[in-house]
Amino acid sequence: MARRANNSLFLEEWLRSVSGSSSGLVKQSSAPSARSIIQAWSEIRESLQNQKFDTRYVQALRALVSSESTIHVADPQAKLLVSILALRHVSFPVESYTLVVRLLYVWIRKAFRPSQALVGSAVQAIRGVLDDRRNLGPALVAQSVLVSGAFACVPSLSGDLKVLCLELVCRILEEEYSLVGSRQELVPVVLAGVGYALSSSVDVHYVRLLDFLFGIWLKDEGPHGSVTHGLMILHLIEWVMSGYVRANYVGKMSLFASEVLETSNVNYAVFAVLMAAAGVLRASSGGFSSGAQSFEIISKLRKSAEKLIESVAQLLISNGNVTLPTTQREVPLLKCFAIALARCGSVSSSAALLLCLASALLTQVFPLGQIYESFCKDPIGPRLNWVSEHLSDVLFKESGAITGAFCNQYSSASEENKYIVENMIWDFCQNLYLQHRQIALLLRGVEDILLGDIEKIAESSFLMVVVFALAVTKQQLNLIVSEEKKMETSVKILVSFSCLEYFRHIRLPEYMETIREVISCVQENDATCVSFVESLPAYDSLTNPKDLFTQRIAAYEWSKDDVQTSRILFFLRVVPTCIGRLSASAFRRVIASTMFLYIGHPNRKVARASHTLLVAFLSSAKESEEDERNQLKEQLVFYYMQRSLEVYPEITPFEGLASGVAALVRHLPAGSPAIFYSIHSLVEKTSTLDTDALEISQGRKSDPGDQILELLLRLVSLVDIQVLPYLMKSLAQLIIKLPKERQNMVLGELYGQVAESDDVIRKPSLVSWLQSLNYLCSNNGTKGSASGPMIDTSNQLAARL
Repeated sequence: MARRANNSLFLEEWLRSVSGSSSGLVKQSSAPSARSIIQAWSEIRESLQNQKFDTRYVQALRALVSSESTIHVADPQAKLLVSILALRHVSFPVESYTLVVRLLYVWIRKAFRPSQALVGSAVQAIRGVLDDRRNLGPALVAQSVLVSGAFACVPSLSGDLKVLCLELVCRILEEEYSLVGSRQELVPVVLAGVGYALSSSVDVHYVRLLDFLFGIWLKDEGPHGSVTHGLMILHLIEWVMSGYVRANYVGKMSLFASEVLETSNVNYAVFAVLMAAAGVLRASSGGFSSGAQSFEIISKLRKSAEKLIESVAQLLISNGNVTLPTTQREVPLLKCFAIALARCGSVSSSAALLLCLASALLTQVFPLGQIYESFCKDPIGPRLNWVSEHLSDVLFKESGAITGAFCNQYSSASEENKYIVENMIWDFCQNLYLQHRQIALLLRGVEDILLGDIEKIAESSFLMVVVFALAVTKQQLNLIVSEEKKMETSVKILVSFSCLEYFRHIRLPEYMETIREVISCVQENDATCVSFVESLPAYDSLTNPKDLFTQRIAAYEWSKDDVQTSRILFFLRVVPTCIGRLSASAFRRVIASTMFLYIGHPNRKVARASHTLLVAFLSSAKESEEDERNQLKEQLVFYYMQRSLEVYPEITPFEGLASGVAALVRHLPAGSPAIFYSIHSLVEKTSTLDTDALEISQGRKSDPGDQILELLLRLVSLVDIQVLPYLMKSLAQLIIKLPKERQNMVLGELYGQVAESDDVIRKPSLVSWLQSLNYLCSNNGTKGSASGPMIDTSNQLAARL
């Protein structure tokens, strides 16, 4: 980053870009033509000759400044500008001085070897302009600091001339600091001027410059420190220090360390010193120049910078509350701390750093608790305008880098501190779930823009949790960690993910890797599996929550609670992976009622997941409780068929119903009453369906009654020999009521099944039944009688069998 600044002509523009600040003095809309540039200089020259500085003169200056990135100001043109500044007793338009000084800055930044005499004249002219108090304004003062600092850092200038420039910079800063602080957009201009001055090859006034840089923020009339200003200081010091390293300015590096990093100066703003330390670390992370002395001082700088950052972290947690800053002074400092750690590169691990980063993430980067609390306090008043502003804030945009720094600190922390921050994150997830449920139900359809902004922040917090959870699995789910700790961690991660499932909109490799790791642990232990499923919200709380927010809702509908539905969907998908570890009593007590509730959810994805869970339980086995498990399976089937068919086809997806029925036929004991009941229920449902009702399924129209009939036909090859007669009888009752064309198709399907079957026990019964059914269909008076070929097919089949 510092290398990019060195390639940039204008340091203040680079500071704006790296801090997310607005652009500078005048924006250039398009590249100027050579003619327009020549014309502008001609207007200025003519104005000087005629001593007439009217609107044309100001417009010419504006045109040149707006083209500052592309124009070149030569020495003769610079001399012209200095001549204008040297004029006395001439009335100038207010902004013209500022524009002229800005053009001198363009000259000095682009000049290869500027004339020393011309630089001296320019410094004297600027001093003369500033001595006339009538000319003073914030913009002129800021641009004067900028150009004087730029003069001081020109390598080819003499030492005496550099001292003259530095004296002017310090004088302006010390005498006119109130003007500097009156306009926030000028702060990067002043800081760039200070940076140029600090990078000068002479040491004169060095400490005075540092006193201004770090002390101006504490003055009543100075600028108010912010994260943006902190970032400017960080990258300004990075730029300055990178220059020191390249030039091997050992003395300046040593002086900076002693004055800023190693001395507690009450006149220095803490946030500014903190960001400077981060800038030092960033500048020194790119490698050292040759020489033992240089290596030694840079190592000293790094150690001092790290020590200072840790002392700020200790200050932040000294009140004993690492969850939420308690004073307004701590909030911006905590924000700067998070940004500093995100941008400074690797830092030695420390408990204080870890705890502060956790606090910053949970309270400042993702201030969801404050948002929910503010809304609950004032649900009718102005709607949290700062939420949308936070989305464009540099702190929020740096959330990924801050999370990375947090995970790096976590990986090297002690077990005690790891446990502390883990619980902070898991508690954050549960609170987010509970609070966002309330906000989503209250705002959806009422203030969708505000809700959308809140959810963007919550979605980013989900990404943070996923990245952190993966780091936790790598630390806590290894061979040297106790089984108890691994199981506890796995359950907490799963519960946390369930709380944030609503915000998962993209497929993350980190998410899938973490899920695989923790589920493999849960699958190894019965108690862990039970512990996980017991975190599922109770049935009563799902359908009739007692939370305070329900008082503001006319009628709570569980199926419209999207945040809750997402959490339950997570459980419905995860529980089947460890169903073999779950006891029948735990399934009955915790899972069954919720599963049956969500079988009737209007979202078919959710309903299908509920069917899948039942299939998983029906197909599961547990030797220690075989009888109890089979008994529960039979009991559940009765409820399952009732619940599924009462909302079929409107809600119950046929795929889910078919998988459930196939599973119960396969896995219930032979001759189970539940199987008879299921077949009876399907037949009954078919008789009540409107045959004209159509369901759209995978782009094709299909009759719900036909779907159930197809399901019953599949069961012919699945049911045991005890149930088969009842199934054949039930099917016969349905088939003889079908139109002739449909009868022929169904009988053809049945003939095909029997012909392909290798079951020598079932075939005779099936053949006899098919012949009888064929005869009935041919002679029962339905829309025409069956044709000869169908009877012939039956006879031919019987002969082959």
